[in-house]
Amino acid sequence: MSSCIALIVAAGSGERFGGEKPKQYLTLAGRPLLRHTVAAFLAHPAVTAVQVVYQPAHRAYYDEATAGLGLPEPVPGGATRQDSGRLGLERLACWPGGAPETVLIHDGARPLVDPGTITRVLAALERVPAAIAAVPVFDTLKRGEDGLTAGTVDRAGLWQAQTPQGFHFQTILEAHRRLAGAGLTDDAAVAEQAGLSVALVPGSPDNIKVTTPDDLERAHRLLGVSLTDVRVGLGFDVHRFAEGDSVMLCGVSVPHRHRLEGHSDADVALHALTDAILGAIGAGDIGSHFPPSEPCWRGADSTVFLRHAVELVRTRGGVIGHVDVTLICERPKIGPHRAAMVARLAEVLGIAEDRVSVKATTTERLGFTGREEGIAAQAAATVVLPGSAR
Repeated sequence: MSSCIALIVAAGSGERFGGEKPKQYLTLAGRPLLRHTVAAFLAHPAVTAVQVVYQPAHRAYYDEATAGLGLPEPVPGGATRQDSGRLGLERLACWPGGAPETVLIHDGARPLVDPGTITRVLAALERVPAAIAAVPVFDTLKRGEDGLTAGTVDRAGLWQAQTPQGFHFQTILEAHRRLAGAGLTDDAAVAEQAGLSVALVPGSPDNIKVTTPDDLERAHRLLGVSLTDVRVGLGFDVHRFAEGDSVMLCGVSVPHRHRLEGHSDADVALHALTDAILGAIGAGDIGSHFPPSEPCWRGADSTVFLRHAVELVRTRGGVIGHVDVTLICERPKIGPHRAAMVARLAEVLGIAEDRVSVKATTTERLGFTGREEGIAAQAAATVVLPGSAR
């Protein structure tokens, strides 16, 4: 199959979860659930694009969760899960360059889908028109009435359906159109009602759907177990002073009798930290990603560089565990601005403030920093990536 689009259905209100924010936008390891979900499909080599179905009332949450991913305009969902799936498919039918050959439909609040599950569903579509990830039911099942058991359900042949659910695109679109309004709870049910053969392929017990607070806590634990490759990167940078009235440090403008000279905004701390993160994942240095010879980076906000490094980590399924920045200068004094710097770094990195350290020291009036000719910065970043088994 030469083209496959992942359709992420994230239009639910999350009423069973509770709380003011819909569950698909809650934070897991420093970023929203929906971002984890989308990133898993963007990173898969067989997926050519990702389209999200959302609730327009959640637009601000959606924009924050998907910032920088380059996704197409989201599709407004419908009153039911079946309606939202059909509306997403209708958008794909008008896709620029033509509709895809296959589609993977996935729950927005199922953030721990692994590449192997995606691959197995796609492989099944080479022999059948529909396939779903699923796991066999091992627990004994009871039917209940009024809080009491009313019998045992035979679990033989029972499977727990997951997503992604994969389909030949035109086939599932026609099925959705024909069965619109039937009140079916997933796209496999639509395919079954339309008389299609639906293959079961092995899913993963870890591919959970976050429905309750306990599910979110379990997702935190599972993500922590999968992240076993701990790396540390180091960065160092120097910028000289020039005439001015403030310096940018850790994304904060600090009043001073000079500014820092550089091709961008010359934020020496962010440059060192960006290099530390890039070093931890073996991705070169800041200059290889943002060459100073390119005029477009003249005067650029250095948070752009740092966000890029963070996104590279996230694309690989990793998280930033901790950062430590040391500023080396006589002046300006860093202490009065430390809290603002920590808060700004935590915001850009998408981690808690207690995972950010900003310190300052002097060189006892020795060297170029001692002569107040400029500022140096060194940084360390701890990055945790999925282990090789994943």
